[in-house]
Amino acid sequence: MKSREIFRRGSFDRPLFIITLLLIIIGLIMIFSSSALVAAEKYHQPFHFLIEQLKGAILGFILMAIFVFIRRDLFRWPAFIFGLLILCLLLLSLCFLMPPLSGANRWVMAFGITFQPSELTKISLILFIAFYLEKKKDRLDELKTILPLLAVIGLFVLLILREPDLGTAVLILFISFLLLFIGGIRFRHLAGAGALALTLFLLYFLQLPREDYRWQRWEAFISPDLHRDRAAFQILQSKLAVGTGGLIGVGLGESTRKLYFLPCAHTDFIYAIIGEEFGLIGSLLVLALYLLFFWRGWHIARNATNYTHRLVAYGLTLMICCQALLNISIVLAILPTKGAPLPLISYGRSALLCQLVAVGLLLNISQRKVSSLIIK
Repeated sequence: MKSREIFRRGSFDRPLFIITLLLIIIGLIMIFSSSALVAAEKYHQPFHFLIEQLKGAILGFILMAIFVFIRRDLFRWPAFIFGLLILCLLLLSLCFLMPPLSGANRWVMAFGITFQPSELTKISLILFIAFYLEKKKDRLDELKTILPLLAVIGLFVLLILREPDLGTAVLILFISFLLLFIGGIRFRHLAGAGALALTLFLLYFLQLPREDYRWQRWEAFISPDLHRDRAAFQILQSKLAVGTGGLIGVGLGESTRKLYFLPCAHTDFIYAIIGEEFGLIGSLLVLALYLLFFWRGWHIARNATNYTHRLVAYGLTLMICCQALLNISIVLAILPTKGAPLPLISYGRSALLCQLVAVGLLLNISQRKVSSLIIK
């Protein structure tokens, strides 16, 4: 008896698709609720952010459908893996030739379209790590096998750090190290690489001027009462919004914190508005959806037909869920403030597009089954 992989079109993981759809619907509702006033004053159209997010969702679902039904094994196709990696490298480099937005070079702008390459980089690195580890799985205990992989990860992390985008750089490094550990890299090698990365991050942070906003955010996290009028204003307003919601919330559209008290209410701090308008029950419901997403993603990974698919599924699941955990932790003041939107819910077309592509890749893996052939 011999086993082989078959692609059962249409047999994708429906619970994961439904969870994703629910998160998107919640996101669209909350984006309109938290941004209508700002959009009306800035763009003279209260539906501006909702319409833009809806455009991103429609395009994202189209791309997701394409990736769901591709029969070819993209995850082990070198041209796709390295082509995507090179594209991300070029786009990240191109960011530095673009005019900065809000003091950062994180976006590529062309023909009226703005795209954030670091979002696509998350997916690209996960695919590359899985592909590389599969090719070198018999030599994972050798340092010369690990160093080129760490060099590639380090290059992308440094480019994103230079934009600057400290939150995304740390998130990518964390997910990469988790994936390397799951993939079988020895802990002592990862510990050494982690210590080096931590040292470099500390050196980077310490060379920043004391008036830099990243220093101010850290000081606000340590002593919020001393910085309540400046750096800690955002996080204090976030905690106030969550606390105001109580058990059942003040009602949809009734938030007061979104009225210029809480900056980025429709992006990084949308979870605080969910907490204010729908209370503890609404907050826990959203958290439960991410836990269900994690469960289905882990289920897909554990039932994957080969090593590469398993690693990709683990990586993409961690990409969505770790960022969700990071965002919720920031909103609740468990971690210092960083730019980390809530996946599939916060406003951001680039992020939503790439997250739906990631879900499409997960659903593609879920359709790959093992079939047993009886050989006479």
